[in-house]
Parts: sequence; structure tokens; C-alpha cells
Amino acid sequence: MTLTIETITIDAEDPESLAAFWSDVLGWQPRVDEEGDVWLEPGRGHPDDGLVSPLLFLAIPEPKSVKNRIHFDLRPDDQQREVVRLERLGATPVSVGQDGSADWVVLADPEGNEFCVLSDS
Repeated sequence: MTLTIETITIDAEDPESLAAFWSDVLGWQPRVDEEGDVWLEPGRGHPDDGLVSPLLFLAIPEPKSVKNRIHFDLRPDDQQREVVRLERLGATPVSVGQDGSADWVVLADPEGNEFCVLSDS
């Protein structure tokens, strides 16, 4: 049996706004389908095109309340510069128990979903 990941789904109080944040982060293109669901895909010519599954942002009424059980690890060319850029886009630093010895930085998107910015080495 062969399986592939078709979509990565993210619950959001404001799917369009959260998708816009991630669109800025990744350089992917958002679209809203006929049911009002918000999709984010790399788009033609993007280095990720054909390599990763799209993100689907679905509306839910309640806010995030606990630490994510799954998260994105992003590897930039320059970690420090990327963290500054992400914070300008609306990401915030968060602690998930790291002790300062880690070579990654933990941030949260505007709805509180944690993600990591890995070392550039």
C-alpha cells in the first residue's frame, strides 16, 4: 500500500489572515475555494512546487489552547536575519521549555501555533 500526504490542515479562528501570514513567510500563493476554505500552495516556478503538500486553513470557533502536537521546522540561509523578518511579519518568540542551548529558535504565528527556525549551519 502506498500513502502520500495530500494536505496539511491547520485550524484557525481567522483562516484568511493566518494564511496571509504564512503566504508572506513561505512565498506561497493563497486561494479561497467555493466553500470558503483557504488553501496555500507553492505555485508554479516556486522551488517547493511539486515537492510539498498544500496547506489548508479551516475555520474553527475556539482559540488555540495548548502547545502544538505537530509543528513546522524551517531552515533558512541565515537564521538571525530570518527570525527578524518573521517577527516583522507578526511571529512572536515563545518558550516551550528550551534551556538556551538549542540551536533553533521557537516562534509562534499570529494565532499562537509554534514553529522552529533551525540553525543555518
